[in-house]
Amino acid sequence: VRRFSFFLFLLAALPLIGGDVHSQAFPPTTRAEMRVARAQQASRNVSESEEYLLGRAVAAQILSNHPLAQDPRLQLYVNEVGQTVARKSSRPKTYRGYHFGVLESLEPNAFACPGGTILITRGMLRLCANEDELAAALAHEVAHVAHRDGINSIIKSRWAEVVAERRIAAAKEQGGRPARLATLFEGSINDVFKAIATNGYSRVAEWAADQEALRTLSRAGYNPRALAALLAKMVSQEKQEQRGIYRTHPHTALRLVKVRVQVRDLTPDKMQKVRDRRFKEQKI
Repeated sequence: VRRFSFFLFLLAALPLIGGDVHSQAFPPTTRAEMRVARAQQASRNVSESEEYLLGRAVAAQILSNHPLAQDPRLQLYVNEVGQTVARKSSRPKTYRGYHFGVLESLEPNAFACPGGTILITRGMLRLCANEDELAAALAHEVAHVAHRDGINSIIKSRWAEVVAERRIAAAKEQGGRPARLATLFEGSINDVFKAIATNGYSRVAEWAADQEALRTLSRAGYNPRALAALLAKMVSQEKQEQRGIYRTHPHTALRLVKVRVQVRDLTPDKMQKVRDRRFKEQKI
């Protein structure tokens, strides 16, 4: 119970920057996305408030290993890009909104916590060559949130127990149940944390997230080719690296082949140079 409470307190105490900013067609539905949709339907008994609380705790566990970068300007910039793509995703609103933060870690990685907290490392930012590639990385993580992949990774029997105990707020008023509920919930935290930070999602989930990211980038005014460019860098490096995003985002080579087919005829837009300059102004 103490550990669970500490995780919630830790995240609440950290200044994740939030807030909205101003806001080609791709094949609408693939088999991968249909499977994800079925998984989402199976997790419908998990409320958005429960998803939010779980995501806060998972984010706090990540933050206990990697602190936020002490760079307000960079945090604001990444949040602006993230909010832009989130608003154009299939799930533009979550229970408490999307929050984006930069972690002070040179290991390239990005994490999508249930409910809308998305964390990206400084190392991942350095892997990006421009704002469009940053948007591609964030759009992919937003897609994981939209598809509720974190929730879907939880062992069904364990979450069924949590739901049976009902909401945390109600349990706190019942005296005898808080300890049991917190123990079960913490087990779910560990399950999601392992999926996000250790094992990675399935090939189906990753491909479905790529598909949504392509559509989101297009709607948000970014060039979807940026996702292919970012994946190409990951492929070239993952043979030497078996950590960070290379471990938690598997099947990169296959993902690259599929994405390249879909974006091969696209060209840069008129605002590309403006976004490139904006990215270069950041001290990454």
